[in-house]
Amino acid sequence: MKINDIETSRLLLRGFTKEDALWAYSIWNNPEMGQYLPDEAKEEIDDEYLKMLECLGEDEECCYLIPVFKNSLERVGTCSFMISDDKKVYDIAYCVHKNFWCQGYATEIAQGMIDYARSQGAEKVTIYVNQENTASNRVAQKCGGKIVSERTYKKKGTDIIMKDYKYEIVL
Repeated sequence: MKINDIETSRLLLRGFTKEDALWAYSIWNNPEMGQYLPDEAKEEIDDEYLKMLECLGEDEECCYLIPVFKNSLERVGTCSFMISDDKKVYDIAYCVHKNFWCQGYATEIAQGMIDYARSQGAEKVTIYVNQENTASNRVAQKCGGKIVSERTYKKKGTDIIMKDYKYEIVL
């Protein structure tokens, strides 16, 4: 799913390109940065996985974006959203590279996607956050999120049990 760039005060959230695949891999498969993500970290990248990552910008169901600094276009992290069939609910996700942690970028990215959802006529935004991820829980709360449910699941490819909160932001 392709959209126009989303602009925030310091960032542009631009469409995911083939050239972003290794960047995304470096974040999602890092044991520290990917700790709370639902997929297991891959120690090595294989051709099939790389090809899948390179095609994320063409995904029809999920809009993958790369937040970059407006002035330098340096990548800051990754983010995405999925839209419900009735277009009333946007489910958002965000991941910031650890070099940029604790500087407000996750909140800025999340708020940018929330503002975009509002501009598109959405009624609600949802965010699933690992219960142990203190920083991301703070982001969801700062953006107006209220916990509406909890879920547990097995991290893909592992025996690790993950516990998430589901946050809702009514627009």
